[in-house]
Amino acid sequence: MGSTAIRVALATATAFAVGVVAAPQASAQDDRTETTYTSTAPLADEVIGSVVSIAVPLPENVGPRPEQCDRLSYLRWRSAEGPAESAAADRIFVAQPGIFEGAGAFESVARNTVVAADKRGAHVEFWALDRRSNCLEDHAGVQAALATGDLDTATDYYFHDAEIDGARFAGYATGIDVAWLAHVGLEQTLRDQYDLLRHELPDPQLRREKVLCGGHSLGGFITGFFAEWDFDGNPHTLDDAGFNQCSGYFALDTAIVAKSPAPVGGAFPQIPDIVKAPVDAATGAITGAMPVLALPAVINPETTNLLALAGLAARLDPEGANDLVERLPHNPNVDWTLRALLAKDAAMFATGNPDVRTLNATNEAVLGAILDDNSQPFGFLQASVGFITGSPVQDKLFPVPSTPEIVGTGLFGDAPKASPSVYGRQETLYRWLDYDEVGSEESLPDEARYTTPASEVTSIAELARNLSEPPLDFTEWYFPSRLPSDLALGSAGSFATHHIHRGGVARHPILTLQGTGGIALPESEHPDDVPVVLPGYNHIDVLTAAGERNDGRLEPVSEALAEFARR
Repeated sequence: MGSTAIRVALATATAFAVGVVAAPQASAQDDRTETTYTSTAPLADEVIGSVVSIAVPLPENVGPRPEQCDRLSYLRWRSAEGPAESAAADRIFVAQPGIFEGAGAFESVARNTVVAADKRGAHVEFWALDRRSNCLEDHAGVQAALATGDLDTATDYYFHDAEIDGARFAGYATGIDVAWLAHVGLEQTLRDQYDLLRHELPDPQLRREKVLCGGHSLGGFITGFFAEWDFDGNPHTLDDAGFNQCSGYFALDTAIVAKSPAPVGGAFPQIPDIVKAPVDAATGAITGAMPVLALPAVINPETTNLLALAGLAARLDPEGANDLVERLPHNPNVDWTLRALLAKDAAMFATGNPDVRTLNATNEAVLGAILDDNSQPFGFLQASVGFITGSPVQDKLFPVPSTPEIVGTGLFGDAPKASPSVYGRQETLYRWLDYDEVGSEESLPDEARYTTPASEVTSIAELARNLSEPPLDFTEWYFPSRLPSDLALGSAGSFATHHIHRGGVARHPILTLQGTGGIALPESEHPDDVPVVLPGYNHIDVLTAAGERNDGRLEPVSEALAEFARR
């Protein structure tokens, strides 16, 4: 599609076109904008979603950076029946994202929580913070494709130098363009949350009474430091203490502790480095001197953007076959990433035979193969979104077999892995059964070897929507290396001036929710913390689970959060 056609399509797209945001709301503050966005989410009529941006310049010593990086952004969800002003809400959840994660990842749990609280007679808000690094991302291709309904709009923009509104994709930022991120570590991340809360909720007493601080994955550890931080460095003035910005804490498959996630490097030396590296990266074992944590394959700006494109393809045409795979560029990064994630055994990974690209599968099946816990190798990237069908499957043995010893580590999830058996045959089409279709007459005969309805909790359709629709996206292209490095050194002398309230977490109530298939976590240090265990949940499910379980029960994470807000 040419640039002129794209401009015309964008200009004439209906107001319902998802991802096309409404005009910014008028604001008395020139340094703040708030823009509502439309959604096809099941609860879109009940929950208003908006993206908020405020001007909070970085210190000058950070160095040159784009103008937009002197702003902080977050997604805000509130009840359509509730107050328009945040200060009038009963409680406000403020969430820190996990590693390689953006604010859009909280789309489902936020909407579900707001509605669950409404049913209890409370109006809560849910804010998902976006880290500074996300200011470098270019979402124009995905947002335009949502308006045109054509995947080519996005792939032509990202892969073929096509124009959208007169602009071309400038490529993925490197070198001097990301050098400033070397200064954006733990201290700046905590300061950003503090400054954002003070800007949006100026009354310190209101923050102490209404704000619930928490996060997912790495966000829990960041919150632990936030609770123990002193922002003016004076231990005798407590209005600025992190714990005084919160009335309680919530942990979504994480722990609210001021420490680094334990490294796992070397646990499985027989795994190829290209596969072991993402696990090390997710736990902070890889820090290095690079401003952005980017690996040669699997985890880097290009591959994290591909997740959004996979979600977009499944969102636009769930039953379409091979739409994204046929459009992917051929380069070492993409080729090795596909092999690392989808190879059924070591031989296929090493040789590329059969070629992953020759699999004939629907767009939903491709997305499921990438992120479902029965296929995705790495525990920190898994969700329980149904199961593959249409043609035979076999045990997936790469990167490791699903032995009890391997499963027990928590690194690779708790589900047996399956892989398609047939490649290169156009008459064979793999399809995807959604979480509530598992165990149906369309299931494969041996499906029960791998999964059951009780262990499937996230809708593949909802996951596709969450990956592509929110204006602040699900993934984080440019995760700053400085952040995990600082987390590992959080008790070092360089932080002594600010990391002084070591009992900050224990000062308030806490709610911890952990999936049985989630990641390995350290013990909570809160004396009253009794984690709620979530059967069937993987690491991503705590954010993406559908509003109703297969047994008819309401989604437990949002129900627990709504109940916690009443304390």
